[in-house]
Amino acid sequence: MEEQGGVLIDRIALAPSTIRFGARQHRWWIVVLGIFLASRVFTTTLMLTLFLTASAGDWSFASSRADPTFFTFSGSWDASFYRQIAEMGYPSSIPTDGSGNVVPNAWAFLPLFPWIVSGVMFVTGLAFYQAGVIVATLFGAAAALVLYRLVASRVGATSGLWTAVFFCFGPLSFILQVAYAESMFFFLLFASLWAIMSRRYWWVIPLGVAAAFTKPGELALPLTIGILFIVRLVQQRGGGEAFRWRERVAMIVTAGVTAVAGLAWPLIASAVTGFPGAYLQTELSWWTGFVGRVAFVPMTPWFLFTWRYASVIGAVLVVAAIVGYVWLLRRPSIRALGTEVVAFAASYALYLFAVFLPQESLFRLLMPLYPLAGARGLTHNRRARMTVLITGIALQPVAIFLLWFLGYP
Repeated sequence: MEEQGGVLIDRIALAPSTIRFGARQHRWWIVVLGIFLASRVFTTTLMLTLFLTASAGDWSFASSRADPTFFTFSGSWDASFYRQIAEMGYPSSIPTDGSGNVVPNAWAFLPLFPWIVSGVMFVTGLAFYQAGVIVATLFGAAAALVLYRLVASRVGATSGLWTAVFFCFGPLSFILQVAYAESMFFFLLFASLWAIMSRRYWWVIPLGVAAAFTKPGELALPLTIGILFIVRLVQQRGGGEAFRWRERVAMIVTAGVTAVAGLAWPLIASAVTGFPGAYLQTELSWWTGFVGRVAFVPMTPWFLFTWRYASVIGAVLVVAAIVGYVWLLRRPSIRALGTEVVAFAASYALYLFAVFLPQESLFRLLMPLYPLAGARGLTHNRRARMTVLITGIALQPVAIFLLWFLGYP
């Protein structure tokens, strides 16, 4: 927030409305959508080339498919669970193996994305994979627009534009157009963060609740608001900006509602299936291939994983990663993005550290941290930004090949 003439001005309103591109000024959304469209043409070309090559050469896909089309190629692995939810709903009981252990099932996946895809299927008559790609791509475009806007509002149009470029052309940017819930989740998180930055806390409630039923990780939002609440109290007591009661109530209510929403799905899964711990046990079923069957203890998964594969060295690497991330968040160019962005980045990283087992999915789960790419030290350094862009473009075909033919997208 800034004060001009005694009036408190919302810094979001000061975000540049135009971008200089080439020799002319253009509306910001036209430029960002143009970048997104160019990136989708590039990524689609890569994916289609690999699909046609694999089909012609009779390559084995990492995920088998009965109907090999480009759209099913764009919806491997987890998309099959979203399809099950969209077409048949959730199972009424938790499936187990012969030993009574829970096996991977649809309860690990939240319902909002497949419900929206189901609605598109009903209206258009399209099959799941076509409808899923359309929905994901539209939300990917919306996420790029909001990401530009929230970064530009704090550090200018150049930083906002390059953040959107990195987001659209990053190594895992294929996720913005495949039948996964990621792009929808990115949009909801970025929009929630933008609302927090503009102190429109009541808007965070519908956005945050929607995010809570899209992908795990929404609990970073109430934690972010809690951190900001404490910061505002400290600042006021130190003679800073007044922290009005109306704003305090809005923050408390918003944090409470979004926290309840973020904790609701495990309770719903257990209530519907009659299986205590249905959601947690379902999530743990995906861990067995990496660490065997283990009990869940918060704040330990990263150490559990790295210790198994690298012993003491692995644990040291985890500690080093934590120290390095704290150092990054304290950099002046990162702090210039605003207390809200730093608080969110810390909160979301804490969530991943507390509950997530770091395996190949980690890289796409880190994508909500893209606002950090708006740091001026990166976006205003021509050599640095070109290095990041070229690296992202070069790694896209590598990532697609590895994930679709050797691993898990």
